[in-house]
Amino acid sequence: MKKALIIAIAAFALASCGGREAVKTDPRVEALMKQMTLEEKVGQTVLFTSDWTVTGPSMRSGYLEDIKAGRCGALLNAYTADFTREVQRVAVEETRLGIPILFGYDVIHGFRTIFPINLGMSCSWDIPAIEESARIAAEEAAAAGLQWTYSPMCDISVEPRWGRISEGSGEDPYLGSLISAAMTRGYQGDDLSKDNTILACVKHFAAYGAPQAGRDYNTVDMSERWFREFYLPPYKAAIDAGAMSVMASFNELDGVPAHASNHLMNEILKDEWGFEGFVVSDYTGINEMIMHGYAADESHAAELSMNAGLDMDMMSAAYMNHLTELVKSGKVSEKTLDNAVRRILNIKAKLGLLDDPYKYCDTEREKERTLTPENKAFARRIAAESMVLLKNNGVLPLKKGEKVAVLGPMADTKDDFLGSWRGAGEVEAVPASILDAVKEVTTVAAQANKVILVLGEPWSWTGEAASRTSINLPEEQTELLKSLKKQGKTVAVVLLNGRPLDLSAESELSDAILEAWYPGTMGGYAVADVLFGDYNPSGKLSVTFPRNLGQVPIYHYAKNTGRPYIHPDAKYESRYLDCPNEPLYAFGHGLSYTDFEYSEIGLDVSEFKADGTLTAKVKVTNTGSVEGTETVQLYIRDLVGSVTRPVKQLKGFQRITLQPGESQEVSFTIDKEMLSFYRQDMTWGPETGDFKVFIGGASDNVKEASFRYEI
Repeated sequence: MKKALIIAIAAFALASCGGREAVKTDPRVEALMKQMTLEEKVGQTVLFTSDWTVTGPSMRSGYLEDIKAGRCGALLNAYTADFTREVQRVAVEETRLGIPILFGYDVIHGFRTIFPINLGMSCSWDIPAIEESARIAAEEAAAAGLQWTYSPMCDISVEPRWGRISEGSGEDPYLGSLISAAMTRGYQGDDLSKDNTILACVKHFAAYGAPQAGRDYNTVDMSERWFREFYLPPYKAAIDAGAMSVMASFNELDGVPAHASNHLMNEILKDEWGFEGFVVSDYTGINEMIMHGYAADESHAAELSMNAGLDMDMMSAAYMNHLTELVKSGKVSEKTLDNAVRRILNIKAKLGLLDDPYKYCDTEREKERTLTPENKAFARRIAAESMVLLKNNGVLPLKKGEKVAVLGPMADTKDDFLGSWRGAGEVEAVPASILDAVKEVTTVAAQANKVILVLGEPWSWTGEAASRTSINLPEEQTELLKSLKKQGKTVAVVLLNGRPLDLSAESELSDAILEAWYPGTMGGYAVADVLFGDYNPSGKLSVTFPRNLGQVPIYHYAKNTGRPYIHPDAKYESRYLDCPNEPLYAFGHGLSYTDFEYSEIGLDVSEFKADGTLTAKVKVTNTGSVEGTETVQLYIRDLVGSVTRPVKQLKGFQRITLQPGESQEVSFTIDKEMLSFYRQDMTWGPETGDFKVFIGGASDNVKEASFRYEI
């Protein structure tokens, strides 16, 4: 049934959008296509890298000759206005057709001004601010000669061992979808031809965040239903927001490497979704299919990838070396190659490169738009918003002027603030470590009874190729905390890290824990802002923190079993012998320096039908003594379905700011789309039945009510 359904979906998409060949083409592109030789067409599908030395950007031996000969149409890692202008001059003035080069770079959480890692920013739940971070990154990157970023990373992950969880938006498809769309809008703006916007690249397509054993590049295998409902939505949201490039993922899915997956790139992306941009490989991803055991050799790998819908080859040179002969031999049709080239050239046209290839190469603009005071002020603000107060026994906020000790292996670091994939960020641009920033606020005394203890992972322990079999802090850090507690110290732990950690020991020992992530250029000052109450923490976890690695994977939209853990003394229920089922810190958790009280949920109706709606309301009151921002979260559970449903699914949230004693009514409109899922026959829609609605400040701290839906 599944195969028949997929064929039916693809057939419908082909009929409705004209098929994957029907790309709307700029007339100038068609004129170029008529002039291009087969070899020049192949050249547009080739992406090589520039390098960076102590003296600045440089070109590898032979690559400039490849550009002159029309064998390379795009470069990554080449930036600065001066350098890109010279390379562009070669492409435009020293080649037969003068087709401009497309310059790309990993602008992941900032370009020169570095923001918190993406996992950190997602804990702000502040969608407009996240969009603004991408807009600022685009402004700085475009001023340095770039037109293309390999972001947003849309990979849902419930795997803390995986180092690249730091680059995504956590575990939830709803929140992840809002963020991927926001970042796409931030990068691309409303007009790609403007000189302060850049092309977004949706990655990694698809399901890269679910590698077996948490080991990077490893096999991914899941049902089509789970893939479509929980892993695919953030990619789709970015495409719907206008993203015009997509990057294939290193993993295999359902036994097929993503770089040769017709199902992913043609059936889903181009046919179902009507995507008209281009698909690029990840770094050497095409020829890695040989090691996967899927391609016999490099020529075979190139054939498989091009026929599966992969339009551009990053760094493997498989297309440059073999595509011409593959077309001549008929193993790849020239029509397929033409479609790939049209997609690439169309984007160059949309970026305005066919009008003015030097529009991004302005050295004055590069100086004016980089690391501006406004950009740094925003970086400080979003870093503070991204921090999550996990625990607080009344220790925080600190009082200005009181004596504190600032200790720990990461107290005086600046380098770790930038995290992995730090763009063109430089440590020299980081104005203060946490120790420096605290010193500007109060008196630091080594023998003080109150201690700020800065712990965490070095930044190189996270990111690509940085998987870990342990998610504990280094043992010596925990021992330092134990020693301080034995001395009778009051300890507030500040964490710098890029993944959920096992904090069971630290949570027992400490008096407060502030999760600061890798907070970016202005991280030192932002931490001080939160510690001293200049910013009241408002972050909420976008990913679950387990009690230990044995609970992984653990996430809030898990399903019940036939024997759910209900009775503490029962043996034959789904539980552990040595650990509770519940996480240490649940999805959505995050404390404040004030308290919020929720009323019971009010429903305007107890039942609704078809295209009707239901309104759920709560009154939220700030019962504390300071202003605070609360993220009010809505979850829904379908009690009985034609396939089993999760115990909770995030379906909405609102951020509200309340003064002490102030109340606000928060309402959510529930419609059939919120109740929809992939039913047993794999059609999308709701089913008649009973539901629960939950509203609260965390997935494990909610009020609940019941309603019924009738089709």
